[in-house]
Amino acid sequence: MDVSVLVYDGVFDSGLCAALDVLDAANAMRGELPQPPPAWNVRTVAFTPQVRTGAGHLVAAEPAGTVEGTELLLVPALAERRPEALLERVGGTGLAEVRDLLAEHRGRDAPVASACTGTFLLAESGVLDGRRATTTWWLAPVFRRRYPKVVLDESSMVTATRGVTTAGAAFGHVDLALAVVRTASPALADLVARYLVVDERPSQSAYTIPSALAQNDPLIAAFEHWARRHLDTPNSMAEAARALGVSERTLQRTVRRVLNTTPVRFVQDLRVEQATHLLRTTDLSLETIARKVGYEHAATLRALLRARTGATTASLRTR
Repeated sequence: MDVSVLVYDGVFDSGLCAALDVLDAANAMRGELPQPPPAWNVRTVAFTPQVRTGAGHLVAAEPAGTVEGTELLLVPALAERRPEALLERVGGTGLAEVRDLLAEHRGRDAPVASACTGTFLLAESGVLDGRRATTTWWLAPVFRRRYPKVVLDESSMVTATRGVTTAGAAFGHVDLALAVVRTASPALADLVARYLVVDERPSQSAYTIPSALAQNDPLIAAFEHWARRHLDTPNSMAEAARALGVSERTLQRTVRRVLNTTPVRFVQDLRVEQATHLLRTTDLSLETIARKVGYEHAATLRALLRARTGATTASLRTR
């Protein structure tokens, strides 16, 4: 498969290197399989002879105009964490050629892929409209607000819909590259993952920090603060809404719009987060921790921990 990795000024260094290293490892290890897939012919392309990465390194590249015959156009993330600055960059004139190339490439029904903040470039170019996609979990509210035509599932680590593959936060580039390898050979993808010591992580949910998401809206931030002060007691959404000076319907709608979840589910996330912290940092029994986070029965908390983090209480204590 011919893969063109499109780089540009400000590209995320680790994302670029992770994708290249996984594909290089796949090429090096394919001979270990009885029926190896074809090799990946990987080129780094750009609109200038060299680009400066987000960390200031120079990367030489072939002309981007040569990608017409490439089978996959892979776009690493932009090294920008600030939402306002990120939106300005992906929608600005400096990356117009990147957006145009993405749209043109998809116009030929050729596959494209990106991870983390790079998914904003895909969305800005219009190639994600009407498709299911993922992005870095903590930028999900910003993404959802900017690109309402995209069906965002920030809990997923990798999504693939009709020739467009997206992956989650930062080192989701590893998962993205492994997904590319897996399309040709699941056995080779598993082999590369074992050599590189990459655990299977189909979801970003276990990494989500509720308080970081809450900061995207003043009402959600106030709701999070109220909920944390009442984690150890049963409470209703009507009670929370009264304390915040809004109607229950307003609270429900705002949580859904910003976080794509319900207030009850958000409070559950806070409780699971606090319970996980206590399991890892104290010797308290699960029964005691359950009461501290508002659950009468430890079995309820145990089931939530398994559902949300995929871990048992014993494994959490040993991490």
